[in-house]
Amino acid sequence: MDDRVRRWAPTIALGVLVLALGLAEAVSTPYVYSTHGRGALALVAVATAGAVAASRRFPGPALALAWLILLLQLASDTQLMLVQSAFVVVAFASARWGHPLTVAASALSVPGAASCLVLLVATQDYLPLLDVVGYQALLDTASRFGDSWRIGAVVIVVGLLGLPWLAGIAMRFSDRARASQVSQARAEEEAARAVRESGQALEIARLRDEQARLARDVHDVVGHSLAVILAQAESAQYLPDDDPARLKQTMATIATSARSSLQEVRAVLTPDSVAGAAPRPLDTLVEGVRAGGHEVVSRELGTPQPLPPELEVVAYRVLQEMLTNAVKHGSRDEPVFVERHWPDGTNARDLRIEVRNAVLAAPPEGTGEVDDTGRGLDGMRQRLEAVGGRLDVRRRDEDAVVTFTVTAWLPVSRLRDGAGAPG
Repeated sequence: MDDRVRRWAPTIALGVLVLALGLAEAVSTPYVYSTHGRGALALVAVATAGAVAASRRFPGPALALAWLILLLQLASDTQLMLVQSAFVVVAFASARWGHPLTVAASALSVPGAASCLVLLVATQDYLPLLDVVGYQALLDTASRFGDSWRIGAVVIVVGLLGLPWLAGIAMRFSDRARASQVSQARAEEEAARAVRESGQALEIARLRDEQARLARDVHDVVGHSLAVILAQAESAQYLPDDDPARLKQTMATIATSARSSLQEVRAVLTPDSVAGAAPRPLDTLVEGVRAGGHEVVSRELGTPQPLPPELEVVAYRVLQEMLTNAVKHGSRDEPVFVERHWPDGTNARDLRIEVRNAVLAAPPEGTGEVDDTGRGLDGMRQRLEAVGGRLDVRRRDEDAVVTFTVTAWLPVSRLRDGAGAPG
């Protein structure tokens, strides 16, 4: 059964019952004093039943219909009927389900309807159906008090009509409180779900950042080590056959580079190992490239400063990637220039790391060499931007030689000044 039909069914059934009782009352009343006869009573019964049946779905029109019935009875001198006691259902429904204006109108209707009912009773010296309860004797007793009995009667009728109205108001507020509790529980549940989803999103973002960091670190470590090992292996091809000592030394250097690379990869994959991510000073990178047979011209200007762990990692990985690109794509006949400029405390406030190398304008035919430095450059740029630094890559074409200059700035003095600032 539809929910709406289920809600309306009780008042509709009650309206049908009121209709049956009202028609029976209109037919069975022995004395009818209305000028319109029993037809008027039948119309009152039908209208009363309609008001009761519509009170759940249309409480405002039901209240208006009840008032219309009373006013017409006053105007036509039509006697009251017992079934009109069902107006208490209209009062209850108006208070519980009516629009706020309907609720206000029903509150005013309680004393107004009580006054109309008392007026009808006072102006009619008949109600044959109430003879069984001594209506005439009750009316004679009330008449001894003069007109003041009407005031008491109004108060009594107000109480009889007001109790259902108050019950409707109480249930209305109860429904509203229950709906508020349900709404609050739903809001709390949605807030808790939002917190859980936010926590999950943060965890996913953290895991993705960790994966990206691992990918960058592994790329830098493995790429640099393989580039150095490849350079050393290529240099071994040009060693004289009658010099096994130098060949052994080269192979030992290759083994050392591979072992160092393995140690760095292990350090990178170790959870929460920031210090292990930069196990060696920057000079070891320069010496490693030199050991591979490349000429490296290194200069360090200014006064070196100890770096925080996060900046030490960034500086190490950035220089590592710079040297990797220089070894992979640089000309073996040209030196690699490495410069480190420490801030002097006046204008310069950043550690500037610069690597410059020359490459052939075009790779030799048949080598299949492809410029794959894009990911390394992106990785360096991301590392630097994460700590407030920046990266600059410049290319210069001179005759048949192309020169690449990669420069990185790390905010060393900015962090130092921030740490020393008063709190």
